Parts: sequence; C-alpha cells; structure tokens
Amino acid sequence: MKTVLITLLVFGVIIMIHEMGHFVAAKLFGIKVNEFSLGMGPSFFRYTRGETDYRLRLLPIGGFVAMEGENEDSGDDRAFCNKPAWQRFIVLAAGAFMNLVLGLILVLVLVGRMELIGTTTIANFYPEAASSQWLQQGDTILRVNGYSVNGYNDALFQMVRDQDSVIDFEVVRDGQNVALQGVAFDTKEGTDGLKTLVLDFQFYGREKTFFNSLDYAVDWTVSIVKQVWYSLGDIITGKYGINQLSGPVGTSSAIGEAASAGMQSLLLLVSFITINVGVFNLLPVPALDGGRLLFVLIEMVIRRPIPQRFEGFIHAAGFALLMGLVVLITFNDIVRVFFR
Repeated sequence: MKTVLITLLVFGVIIMIHEMGHFVAAKLFGIKVNEFSLGMGPSFFRYTRGETDYRLRLLPIGGFVAMEGENEDSGDDRAFCNKPAWQRFIVLAAGAFMNLVLGLILVLVLVGRMELIGTTTIANFYPEAASSQWLQQGDTILRVNGYSVNGYNDALFQMVRDQDSVIDFEVVRDGQNVALQGVAFDTKEGTDGLKTLVLDFQFYGREKTFFNSLDYAVDWTVSIVKQVWYSLGDIITGKYGINQLSGPVGTSSAIGEAASAGMQSLLLLVSFITINVGVFNLLPVPALDGGRLLFVLIEMVIRRPIPQRFEGFIHAAGFALLMGLVVLITFNDIVRVFFR
C-alpha cells in the first residue's frame, strides 16, 4: 500500500506540473480553457471557477487541459486555433518544459545534500583494478568511446552504456591529451542475466560553492536529458529490446525500491522520471506534444494551417498506436515483476 501511495503521489505531481505548464501558458495568452483535469475516466470531484472546470478523475493516469478550439475549428477569438502559431507553439511546449524544470529543481536538492560534487579526474583504483593497466591516477576524462563528456555523470553514463566493457578514452595526462584504445573492465552479471561493467576506480570530489553547485546541477540535468535521448536511440537501433522498457507497473516497482533505499534514491528516480516525461513528450510523434509542435512548425514554414480533420486523424492514429505500446509494455512489466 505504501508503494502504491508513493507512486500515485509521484505520478500525480509530475502530471500536475506538466498540465500546469500548458494551463498557465494558455492563460497568459488569453486562450479560453474549458477544463483542467487530472486523471482519466469518470470524474469524482469537480470545481468550477470562472470559465474553467477543474476535475479529478477516477483513473490516476495522465491528465489534460481542454482548450477551446484545440481539436476543432472555433469562431471564438480566444480559441487556441485562432491564436498566432508562435503562441500555440509555446503553449504546447510548456508542459514538457515544466517537467524539465521540476527535474532541475530535484537535482538541485540532490546536490544540496552532497558533501562533495563529482569531477572527471581519477582519484584512485580499487585493488586488482583491470583498467589500471591503461588509466592512471590524475587522468581527467574528456571522451568515452568518442562521446564528449560534460562532467561526472556524463562520464559514468557513457561508460555504463558500453556493451563489451572495452572502452576507448581520451584523457588529459600531465597537461597533454592522450588517446587510450581498448581499456578493458571486468563485468558482473545481474539477476536479469545482463552483464554490466564494473567501475574499478573512484573520481575526485571537490568542495561545493553556490556557483559550482548550480553549474553541476545544470550539467547533471543536461546529462539526464542526453541519457534519455541516447537510450531512446539505442532502443530504435535495436541495442536494447522493447522488453527492457518499463511502464506503469515496472516504474511503480522501481519507485517502491527507491523509496525503501532512502530519500536520495527516490529523488534521483523521480528526477529521471520527470525529465524522461519531458523529453518523451517532445518527440515528433502523433498524439504527443512533440507531434502537435511539428504541425505548428510546418504551418510556420508553409504559412497556412494544416486542415484540422487531417491533423486530428494523424493524432488519433498515433494515440491508438501509443496505447497499444503501453499495453505491450505493461504486459511485459507484469511478467517481469510478478513471474520472475
């Protein structure tokens, strides 16, 4: 029950922040908002203020801001469809933007709880470290497998992302850039049968100040955005299978484990989830905010609106495919969580 309540709270906050982004942006541009709703299905709570209905719905998944003229033509001057394209673009992007802002705030909290902040300079090696045959204490990592790393978290992600645990590095050593090819690491096998790299050294930490803490938090947030983006690319290219994705059930299980591990783990996971939601919603996929943004961009280029009927059909088809994907991922979640 505790896990269920924490999960509902986490998803509730993330969804509310997202929809508040759309809502506030719409109000700023004078767009008529008919309904602000959290959840899906039948409503069990309703409050009307001014022209807007505020509702809580039975199923704690998703939410929406229903704007006049959002999915159909309208003669109302305040309708979404009658506003300039640049205003509609901002309204559509505001939800994902607020998810990213929430992620940054949570990361700032995490940084505030740290004694030191990480660097990309190697401090020491664990006993019998395989990588010490190539790397040295004092090496500062610049690139991992050709990817430029922007801070401690970037370096860790690119190393863990490697598939064969043999990594090419570019480091700064004694003031000179040095290329190190084929640095081998030991691996360990997880309960799911996947082998992961064993990080056999530690990085130096540095004392926190207000400004370097803020800089570190921004870099960390950008790193998480890149992690989500690279991970999506890895799934599309077949590096990871769809059975390795997590839906509501798998995410709920992960939230429960993180909550049991402590506040630090829970905040880190929630920051990943909200940033993931922000990035995913900006993908140019029909039915997502990114798909709607794509149509607005096309309108800006061709200087005339796309017919509502055509756009509505595309989004409806995209929504059906997304729901099918959600069902498939949820089924995999159930099998993975309850039958393995």
